[in-house]
Amino acid sequence: MEYTIEQLDEKLNRLIEILCEDEGVDIKKFKLDELDIGEKRVIFRGLSNQRQPMPLTSEFMRLQDEILSYEREHKPIIDVNKLDYADNMTIYMGDITTLKVDAIVNAGNSEMLGSFKPCDSSIDNVIMSAGGLQIRQELNYLMNKQGHPEPNGRAKLTKGYNLPASYIIHTVGPIVYDRVSYHNRIDLANCYKSCLNLALESKFKTIAFCCISTGTYKFPRDLASKIAVKTVHDWLKEHNFPIKVVFCVFNDYDSKLYMENFDDLDLI
Repeated sequence: MEYTIEQLDEKLNRLIEILCEDEGVDIKKFKLDELDIGEKRVIFRGLSNQRQPMPLTSEFMRLQDEILSYEREHKPIIDVNKLDYADNMTIYMGDITTLKVDAIVNAGNSEMLGSFKPCDSSIDNVIMSAGGLQIRQELNYLMNKQGHPEPNGRAKLTKGYNLPASYIIHTVGPIVYDRVSYHNRIDLANCYKSCLNLALESKFKTIAFCCISTGTYKFPRDLASKIAVKTVHDWLKEHNFPIKVVFCVFNDYDSKLYMENFDDLDLI
């Protein structure tokens, strides 16, 4: 649906007002009358990121979804079925939130509620900011039901909400401190296996992985890419299930690493 700048501005003003009321923040400090729509969008994202998993009103969800679906419709959405694959695997460099796919993989933390840091650049924050606060609500329900933090190498499924992806598979990768341990390697491999097993259980035909644990968790990118490609390749050989797997990378360096690993498996 199309909106005028004035309509979008009005929706953002109201969303910011609701979030300020929820958090007990004085909205006057933002001086919204002096800001353009882009600046208001940043404030809305930051306030959303900080919001605890409390019930969402129907008004908030409607306005949020109108903003996020509008933004989704104005992005260059990539249908992963149109990419070229080798042994059902491919590499795509770009924004994972633009992929039209059955499920994208989000690298979360053990609390599974996303980053509460305003406008954090982590993949967790990016995915939840584009999908909406319903993701945090659904994860909060699942975690309360579970009753304990999520172990490394496991995975949970939520809807994609305002993403072009139908679902999100959330997994917790290992944190590397001084050096990569044997358990770090096993945990990372288990992340990929758990996500694929969940995709198999859900009968998904397409899945897109981010580069799990290679950001703030400091898993060396070269080793992480080797583990990712080998684990997925071995899983695909073991299971008679025609799922297409996308390794979504963010820059040329990571793309080169994955290409080298594809080459090692004679996939190029």
